[in-house]
Amino acid sequence: MSKQLQRIAILCKIAVAAALPLALAACGGGDDKGAGLRDAPPKVAAVYKANCVSCHGTELQGRMGPVTNLQQVGARMEAADIVNQIEEGEGSMPPFKERLTAEEINGLAEWLAGKK
Repeated sequence: MSKQLQRIAILCKIAVAAALPLALAACGGGDDKGAGLRDAPPKVAAVYKANCVSCHGTELQGRMGPVTNLQQVGARMEAADIVNQIEEGEGSMPPFKERLTAEEINGLAEWLAGKK
């Protein structure tokens, strides 16, 4: 094998070794704090992706600080409180009552209330 091919082979091994932990982490690992969107009904997941993911993250981890973490929101809020939060907003969260239907808001709230 030529020196150049040996270098390419080594670089490939390094790239795979570096990427493997990231790929495994993306699979969710062993600590599943609410399953992210994997347990959401398809319509609810679509609404979440279109309206919530930019601030709350794909794994509900919160992207704007701890207050935006939704992984265990059902442990601290009832579904009715979540409906109110989505409709009226609070702090940096805008209200969504004019943007989402009642069905969409209730679907999000019911799903999120199960995150304990």
